[in-house]
Amino acid sequence: MARLLGVEIPNEKRIEASLPYIYGIGRVTATKILDEAGIDPNIRTGELTEDQLGRIAAAITSGGVMIEGDLRRDIQGHLKRITSIGCYRGYRHRRGLPVRGQRTSTNARTRKGRKKTVGVVRK
Repeated sequence: MARLLGVEIPNEKRIEASLPYIYGIGRVTATKILDEAGIDPNIRTGELTEDQLGRIAAAITSGGVMIEGDLRRDIQGHLKRITSIGCYRGYRHRRGLPVRGQRTSTNARTRKGRKKTVGVVRK
């Protein structure tokens, strides 16, 4: 496997499909990076030379694309900020409920976890 900016990307796939293995790079960004680096998107990752890998790495860093650890840290910072100011979105994050307005009466099991049955006490 080729190593690019500290991330292993698969050798057998086209470079255009391999770049999205890096957190923070999607299909569109991968195409822009390859255009900027001047590399054919149909080349397999294993066929790239060290010079071409260096050009791709330079295009990623110079293009201002935030990737991997920096991006994760940035997202965590945003979540910490909205939870600390006590806004509605932060409250939903803190409680582990859906954040973007989904219904919770019946669905939202992914976010809420296993169903907890609250029993009725009969006398």
